[in-house]
Amino acid sequence: MLSGETSVIEADGNGDIMGQQKNLEGYVGFANLPNQVYRKSVKRGFEFTLMVVGESGLGKSTMINSLFLTDLYSTDYPGPSHRIKKTVQVEQSKVLVKEGGVHLLLTIVDTPGFGDAVDNSNCWQPVTDHIDSKFEDYLNAESRVNRRQMPDNRVHCCLYFIAPSGHGLKPLDIEFMKRLHEKVNIIPLIAKADTMTPEECQQFKKQIMKEIQEHKIKIYEFPEIDDEEEMKIIRKIKDRLPLAVVGSNTIIEVSGKRVRGRQYPWGVAEVENGEHCDFTILRNMLIRTHMQDLKDVTNNVHYENYRSKKLAAVTYNGVDNNKNKGQLTKSPLAQMEEERREHVAKMKKMEQEMEQVFEMKVKEKLQKLKDSEAELKRRHEQMKKNLEAQHKELEEKRHQHEEEKASWEAQQRILEQQKLDASRTLEKNKKKKIF
Repeated sequence: MLSGETSVIEADGNGDIMGQQKNLEGYVGFANLPNQVYRKSVKRGFEFTLMVVGESGLGKSTMINSLFLTDLYSTDYPGPSHRIKKTVQVEQSKVLVKEGGVHLLLTIVDTPGFGDAVDNSNCWQPVTDHIDSKFEDYLNAESRVNRRQMPDNRVHCCLYFIAPSGHGLKPLDIEFMKRLHEKVNIIPLIAKADTMTPEECQQFKKQIMKEIQEHKIKIYEFPEIDDEEEMKIIRKIKDRLPLAVVGSNTIIEVSGKRVRGRQYPWGVAEVENGEHCDFTILRNMLIRTHMQDLKDVTNNVHYENYRSKKLAAVTYNGVDNNKNKGQLTKSPLAQMEEERREHVAKMKKMEQEMEQVFEMKVKEKLQKLKDSEAELKRRHEQMKKNLEAQHKELEEKRHQHEEEKASWEAQQRILEQQKLDASRTLEKNKKKKIF
């Protein structure tokens, strides 16, 4: 076999090599590689970042809770639409979703205040800055020496909620999608589709797709698959774009069956009924079938475009004169040097802080020792005074005892003398009687 050539050998499950005279002894086992990748992926877990954009009151929070069956926006905590924002802000919420032993770290990026101002000029700028900042963070993480821990916080999908006005896209909708269609996967949604009749909804969909094509807006492109059955499903989803969705977390009983939906005087709009809205199509596409493809397109297309532009702009001296962004782009060597200087500065700062903490601890210890010494000295003086008082009291008692002893001894001597005199007198009287 010549160098550089690759031979193809197909083996069945019994180890037989088809098209060759040679037979394998048994099952080789490389067909088990997908199982190894599966086990490793499940152990590591998955990350997915979903951005929701739209005007206030379109049901974005309810839709997220309905998609992932979580209380990311609980009833106690007001949703972003109910929090008054004077300017567009970007807020992140993280939740760990567990299902069937698979862990999904879901990051929801919300943009309260979008489209609510009187003048919405450049209201998309905070959103684009947020997406670019996540690309920049990932690029910096790839450029570091230690790349073992690289969290993927890039925005993988953007659900753009369109108000059910029935009059096509607003200028703000068109401008926003044109600004972001090369940075993120955009999936247009018609919010609160239950406010329109099916005929109005279909007409509204055609109008939106017509305007998207006229303005050359790039929405998420589904991958081309060889499987004919899956291609039919993808064509069905493409025909339903933009998806008309209804969100609800309320359980309603319909014909003895409990469903999630919205109650109206004329009936119930079921969230998971394909005849009422496209919620199930969105959920299946977003979570069950195309989540990994959304991540792959983000990494292979949008991130690579950003990365190539950043690296192509680097000059010989490591400086990019980018007048549009008004910022400097550093070469990898310059960036590594800057990281080294930042690390050295950080270490010096930590050393100074540790020295300050050590000095403070030493001062506290010295103060405690001084306080203890003063307390011991005070107790020593008190004990000395107590001992002196006790010694004085004992001396007085000893002196009193000696006086009492001397008085008692004197009395004893007098008594003994009296007894002696009495005995002598008695003996003399006896002698007188005898004689």
